[in-house]
Amino acid sequence: MHVLVMGGTRFIGVYLTRLLVEQGHQVTLLNRGRKPSPVEGLEVIQCDRTQADDLKSKLANRHFEWVFDNNGRELSDTQPLVEVLRGKTEHFLYMSSAGVYLKTDQPPLSESDPVDPNSRHKGKYETEQYLSHHDEPFTSFRPTYIYGPLNYNPLESWFFDRIVNDRPVPIPGNGLHITQLGHVSDLAKAMVAAAGNPKSIGQIYNISGDRFVTFDGLARACAAAAGKDPAALKIVHYDPKAFDFGKRKAFPMRVQHFFASNQKAKDELGWQPEYDLISGLKDAFETDYLKQGSDRPEIDFSTDDEILKAIG
Repeated sequence: MHVLVMGGTRFIGVYLTRLLVEQGHQVTLLNRGRKPSPVEGLEVIQCDRTQADDLKSKLANRHFEWVFDNNGRELSDTQPLVEVLRGKTEHFLYMSSAGVYLKTDQPPLSESDPVDPNSRHKGKYETEQYLSHHDEPFTSFRPTYIYGPLNYNPLESWFFDRIVNDRPVPIPGNGLHITQLGHVSDLAKAMVAAAGNPKSIGQIYNISGDRFVTFDGLARACAAAAGKDPAALKIVHYDPKAFDFGKRKAFPMRVQHFFASNQKAKDELGWQPEYDLISGLKDAFETDYLKQGSDRPEIDFSTDDEILKAIG
């Protein structure tokens, strides 16, 4: 298949592009910047997707069987792309987020649960709604927290920073909020399993790991992945409402229960996560975090120190 990948040079796009090439597909990347392709020899279209005229000029005469939109956040990001390729693609696959869901008293979240109209991811839900009323076949993915090598969001690295520096790990609340992570490689495999699959047309899939984990459990899992004794890890709990952090982010995850069922993707796509939490975190630590070494920016622990000082 001839495949267009929007955002193919960072994190999800890197894994997706490599997997598509391994399976023999012809891949074209479209990116705003000049970051190199993760696979040599691929066609790279340099284009700012927010400039409709530029997008139209670059794609007006192109046809792609599959289109993966990995970096559209708002409807205004994706609608021009869909319009330019109307009638020129067989399957449009969109990266949404489990962050669109409304909080529920009956977790895990499922694809039929209501969404939060005030979510910071509401643009993704609006895009899903647009695609569902469009005459082109589409599939949407709603991952929870994505982790793994090349992650540019400070998720697992936030824990690793404190663990490798033998610092206490400050966790908001009582540490018993339940959350869920999914390895980026498993997400890419689910995306490819959906592409061209008749069962996936018009469907939305939660994609994540099989197991849920508490905040405290995640800290200890990160310690185990880093070769430390989880039992020796010092975890400190605090009330986040007692602090005014301003724009600073004291913790890398939303302080609430946040986990979803991935059973629909298993049943309809024949997909199964490869990584459990420990093996996935170990992959992130050994093949990414450690290799960055001295190239990592200096870590600012000032917010941690403020918390630790206040709670004594």
